[in-house]
Amino acid sequence: MNDTIVVLGGTGFVGRALCERLVERSQGGGRVVVPTRRLAHGVALRPLPTLELVEADVHDAAALTRLIAGADAVVNLVAILHGSAARFQRVHVELPRTVARACAAAGVRRLVQVSALGVGPQAPSNYLRSKTEGEAVLQAQAQAGRLALTLLRPSVIFGAEDRFLNTFAALQALAPLIPLAGSHAHFQPVWVDDVATAIAACLDRPQSIGKTYELVGPKVYTLSELVRLAGRWSGHERPQIALPEFAARLQALAMECLPGEPLMSRDNVASMRVPNVASGQLPGLEALGIRATALDAVAPGYLGAVSGRARLERLRASAGRG
Repeated sequence: MNDTIVVLGGTGFVGRALCERLVERSQGGGRVVVPTRRLAHGVALRPLPTLELVEADVHDAAALTRLIAGADAVVNLVAILHGSAARFQRVHVELPRTVARACAAAGVRRLVQVSALGVGPQAPSNYLRSKTEGEAVLQAQAQAGRLALTLLRPSVIFGAEDRFLNTFAALQALAPLIPLAGSHAHFQPVWVDDVATAIAACLDRPQSIGKTYELVGPKVYTLSELVRLAGRWSGHERPQIALPEFAARLQALAMECLPGEPLMSRDNVASMRVPNVASGQLPGLEALGIRATALDAVAPGYLGAVSGRARLERLRASAGRG
């Protein structure tokens, strides 16, 4: 492929996997452009041929328009899990609006937007409501003929550098007991490489335009089961105490008061009221020619390969990238 793809959020967990896939896809004939707040955040991407790191603020409409000009497609992966309602609005609603305007100004129609399972106007959390509103902004532009849009809604994403299973593995390496919020919440974890492959497949398939895909793995787990497996595969399985929601919210509030990015927020607790599983009403990985990879085919290898201390250091480092 000889096209130019601009990847917003390319230095993040999913972004790095996607950039590797896009570089492979281009076979040296295309370009992948990744804007980042700081070039140091993209150090892992520098060895990739045909990839260009650009220091830029993606929230700056003029700068984003210049970046997108001449591109064949844009992929937006930018998202946050924690923050105030205003911050969710800025990242999940205002940024998609800015992206749509920049695409229109630059004459670029093709956009792949990564959203989330559980979206809906009545969703219980700022995260899910803002994702819903961001989708609506882009769908309005698509219906007006200004965008050739594909929406992807993944479940929780796992992989060697994830901040989900790795966090629970690290906690169990340190604590004798795990007080667990949302222990009965349901998830359908999807491998990061499957998500990256799905995004690339959408870029290659014009028939994906106008569609929404639910990206999930082959099996549904409760959070309690996932935490137990993370502990077992990392060699530190601990007993759990399931917390009722009022206690879970108090625990999350305490975590929010600690310095740095919290492991859990009250908004996360609210999100877990909605099952993070496929509805069965929309196409998924199979419709893109991808067979979903099982959690137990991948996670035991990377969870068992890193010590608890090394895992914590890696999680601290990843929290500062983006």
